[in-house]
Parts: sequence; C-alpha cells; structure tokens
Amino acid sequence: MPSQFFGLNIAYKGLLASNAALNTTANNIANVQTDGYSRQRVVQQASRAIRVFQTYGCAGAGVDTLAIERVRDEFYDTKYWNNNANAGEYDIKQYYMKQIEAYYDDDGKSTGFKTIFDKMMVGGIQEWKKDPSSTNAKKQFIGTVGQLTEYFNGLAGNMQKMQADINQEIKTKVDEINSLAGELATLNKQINVVELSGTKANELRDRRSLLIDQLSLIVDVEVREIPIVDTNQPDRETGANRFIVKIAGGQTLVDGTEYNGLECRARASYEKVNQSDIDGLYDVYWEGGQKFNLYNTAMGGNLQGLVQMRDGNNGEYFNGKIEEIGSIEAKDSADGKYHDTVTISVTQGYLQDLNFSNLSDQGGIITLGNRDYYYDSWSCQFSYDDNGNKVCSYTFTLSDSERNPQRLTNDRVGKTASVGTGLKYQGIPYYMNQMNTWIRTFAQKFNDTLKSGYNSYDNFGSNLLTGDMPATDGQFNFVDEYRYDTFYETLSYADYKKKYDDKYNEELARLTGAGMSLAAAEKEAAKLAKEAASLTVSDHDDSYYRLTAMNFNVSTAVENDPALLSHRYVKGDGVEQDALLDDLKTIATDKEKMSFRGGTASEFLQCILGDVALNANRAETFQKNFSDISDIINTQRMSISGVDEDEEATNLVKYQHAYGLSSKMIQVLTEVYDRLILQTGV
Repeated sequence: MPSQFFGLNIAYKGLLASNAALNTTANNIANVQTDGYSRQRVVQQASRAIRVFQTYGCAGAGVDTLAIERVRDEFYDTKYWNNNANAGEYDIKQYYMKQIEAYYDDDGKSTGFKTIFDKMMVGGIQEWKKDPSSTNAKKQFIGTVGQLTEYFNGLAGNMQKMQADINQEIKTKVDEINSLAGELATLNKQINVVELSGTKANELRDRRSLLIDQLSLIVDVEVREIPIVDTNQPDRETGANRFIVKIAGGQTLVDGTEYNGLECRARASYEKVNQSDIDGLYDVYWEGGQKFNLYNTAMGGNLQGLVQMRDGNNGEYFNGKIEEIGSIEAKDSADGKYHDTVTISVTQGYLQDLNFSNLSDQGGIITLGNRDYYYDSWSCQFSYDDNGNKVCSYTFTLSDSERNPQRLTNDRVGKTASVGTGLKYQGIPYYMNQMNTWIRTFAQKFNDTLKSGYNSYDNFGSNLLTGDMPATDGQFNFVDEYRYDTFYETLSYADYKKKYDDKYNEELARLTGAGMSLAAAEKEAAKLAKEAASLTVSDHDDSYYRLTAMNFNVSTAVENDPALLSHRYVKGDGVEQDALLDDLKTIATDKEKMSFRGGTASEFLQCILGDVALNANRAETFQKNFSDISDIINTQRMSISGVDEDEEATNLVKYQHAYGLSSKMIQVLTEVYDRLILQTGV
C-alpha cells in the first residue's frame, strides 16, 4: 500500500515533467532562427502503477520524463539530399553556360562572329574587287582576315580561362568535401560519447544533418546509421551507432569516427586528354592512392556539373580496336630508348577525319584493354581495304620503360583502346573542338582557292590562313604531303591498289633476294607496300591538324608583302580579273565548297549558338525545377522539424498551466499533511 506521502511524489514528478517541457519550449523559441535546428519535444510516459491490493486494483504513480527528442523525419531528409544533388549540378551548369552564351553573342556591331565574318567575306572582298591587283586593297582585306583570327584567339582564350576557373573550383569543392568529412567524423565520435550515457545528443545530430545538407549540394550522398551491438550481449542496446556516409554512387567517405580524404593532383603536360586542354587539370584521388572516378554518372552535385563543363566532349572521344602490337628499337628511336607501339583501327566518322581530332599532341594516357599506358606521340594512317572501303587507323608510340614499367604484350590485340572518357555533355572541350573543326575546314578551302591563282609576281599564291608554331616564332606551311582531307579525292582505290601492288612486288623481290624466307618476306612486303600506298600523318607533321583556335593567324609573310596574295586565275592576264575573288566569296555561302554540320561556313555561329542556347535553357529550366522541388521538400521537412512560433507560444501556456497545477497539488497536499501531522490528536 502506498504511503500517505505518495501523492506528494506524484505531484513532484508532474512538476519535474512540466519544468522539462517548459525548458524545452524555451530552447525551441531561442533557436527559432537557427539554421539546421530541429524542434525538440519532451517524451513522457505514465509511471509504472503500484499494486495496492485493494478492490480498485493499482494506484497511478505519476509521470516519467523519458527523453528530450528532436522531431525529425529521415524520409524527407533523404528526399532533400537526393534532390539537392541535382539542384547543385544544374546550378553550376546554368552559371557557366550563361558565360559561354555571352562569349558567342553577336551584338551586330563589331564583336561577334557573324559581324566579323561578313565584314571579311562580304564587305572585305567587295572592296578588294574594286581594285584586285592593288597592294593597298589586299592589305585592307588582310586586315579583315586578321580580325577573324583575333576573334577566335580571344574566344579560345576565354574558354581556356573558364576551364582554368572551373578546374580551380573543382579543387575548392574537393577541399570542402574533406572539411565536411573531417567534421562529420568528429561529430560521430562526440555523439556516441554523449549517447552512450543514455542521453540524446540532439544539437550535435542537428549539426551533423546540416553538414549532410551542405555535402549533398556538392556531391550525391547516401547515409546509413547502424546500431553498435555488444557481441557478448547482442540484445543489449549500447546507445552508440555507426554512422556511414557514402558519396558518388556508394564510395565510402565517412565510416564512424574515420574518414577517407580526397586530394587533387595536377596532370603533367604529357598527361593531357584533349589537344585544347590547359595544362594542370586536376584528377582526384583518395588519400590511399586509388583514383576517384570523376566521370561516375552517379556523381551528382556541384562536382558533376563542374566536371561535365570542364571535360564534356559530347561523347566524342578516341576509341577503337587494337589490331597490332609492335616496337621501335632503341637504335631507331629519337631518344635512343626502346618503345612499344600499338595500332588501333577506328570506325567513327569523327575519328576518320583529322579536322575533327582533339587528340593531344603532347602525349597522354591511353587505355589498352583494362591497363593504362603513357604514349609520347601518334600517327594516323589513311588507306583502303581489299574491298575498296576507306580504312583509318592510328599508331601510338608508347613512352619508355620509365613511365611504362609494364611492357605491352600481344594479349592486348582485339581489345578496346581509348583515350579519355566519352562524357556526354557539351562542355568546353566540345566547343573548342567545334571551333577547331570549322577553322581547319575553312582554312583548307580558303587557302586552296588562293593557291590555285596567281599573285602580283605572276607566281602561285601563298597560304593566307595559318597557325603559329608553339614555343617558336615560326608558322605552319601546311604542305600538300600531309593533306589528309584530300587523300581519298586524289587517290582512287584503283590507283591505290596499283601503287600497293607495284611496291609489294618490288619489296618481295628484294627481300627474297636478300635471303629472307618467303612467308616472312610476304609479310614484310605487305607492310611496306601499305605504308607506301597509304597516307600517314603524325601529330607533329605540318598538317592542318596543328591549326587550332588558339594559334590561328594570318601568314606573316603575306602580311608583310600583300603582293604575295593571289587575285587572278590567269597568269599575266588583265589586272581586273575577279573570278578568284568571287570563288573566295562563295566559300561562305556554298555548301558544295564548304560544309559545316550540314550548313554553310557562314552558319557556324547559328550551329554553335543553337548548342549553347539549348544547353543554357535546359540548365536554367532544370535548375529552377530542382530548386522549386527543394523548396517544397524543405517546407515539408520544416513543417515537421521546424519551430513554429505560434505553436510554441501555445505550448508555453499549456506547460505553464501544467506546472501551476502540479504546484497547486503540492500546496493542497501540504495543507493535508499539516492537518494530519499537526492537528490530528492521538
């Protein structure tokens, strides 16, 4: 049977419970503007009743305050983090695509491609036609050509500067990930220390959730919390938990009190992927040395947007099938060292035309099968197969054993080879390559027309459009020996076959006469005959592949002596000939003379702006959609975990009354005990 003071204990418990509720309400009100704070509530439960062995059964024992818990719905947290990754990705894309759109903008005055191109191809040629042989007229025209080359130089410079900015931002985001990961690991330890005593670390958990919010904007996040079990007593709750954070499609960043840091490593000049890439682009590695896959489709967040803007090539990258493994002996190599070679056949149209090529000319990394190798240089071979079909293959010269300690073996034959990754987004490499492709094609057609005519000295004209050589004062000549763009036009299959057969028979006779076995001689003769009949262009040959938007320029020789510029087709004929100038002019508008993506040369800007506008609008639309969804989810989340001032004011009054009633109960019991103890006589 409970004592006479049992009621006082019940009132005391009520007083404690109301006091805890009031303090919790005060804490909620104090943090109404605190970012990441979750509303807290007191968890109460009726105390275990006492059996009194009376007809009425058990007597209530008051209330127990079990815990102060934060009100949080993990379902909405997960939805918010998943959506936040998408919002972060398109926020980056929208920002940078707007910049690219501004770079290509043509105000119709003096800055855009269409304005400059029309000034050259319409107004410039029209003025030149008034006096075709005039040195001053030629000089003025060369000036308009110079404006076009400067336009592309400036545009390419802006693109590369943007790539440098994005590259630096990638490093900043990686540093942020490391900082957040370190703080999360520290919080995990602090939370477990607090909760091992049976107390909920509400504020620490709020801080941890806020950090996950920030991390989810940078990269895709997956979170798991697993209770830590006492192996000796599996049914006992320890109160501690193992909190795991995974990023980018399941790669563990934080595991309990430990975290895996990331680091950025700048690529060396011989590790470039694209010809137009700046030096020092960052690759990301785990601190243990394993490479972090930046091209993971599950990356998400700001990081995915940055990587796709920096490296996006619209899926157009080098890939093919390994056909042959060879070698270059030390005595035959330029550096006096042994080198492996690998020949790769390609079938994609953009790989069979060097005008579209964006392969690095400074060396790089090529993946053969599932192994990475460094290469120093490459060459492209154009030929025919036995059925008269056009065939294109690339031969890469791998670096020496210092960079490639593992030798290349014949088991690689038949496997896939690739350089870089097919990143299906139109980022900076894509737009740089589009410019390079247009410039090479236009320069070829423009220079060919000029070289087919005569200048003021009654000599064939010179190239006007050229490129500056890297690290020297020279310029490229673009000799006919390496004209890959006209190979199939100038050499039919029948001519190729005859050239091949003649060389084959010649070499076969020579080799067998020198004592070589017939089988070996046939193999070697076939190789030599194919080399003689085919066209091979290397990355260091004087071909139009070397021409880019960065080095695009007017020929210094012609600029210094405009008389070298041709202006007529008939040698020694009247000075007023202008048929050649008319042909130059039609290059801009005649798809038969020059075609770019199915349009004319002058429609270059329309094609590029179409890409830019589509990507910019898409990024803006998705960014707005995901941002709106984030707001909706966050509103739902805050409706549960957020502090509502009106609700807390109501709670304040409610708990105040409860506290007052408990106090009143104690007062009543005090009077009862006073009567019982002091006024009841014996």
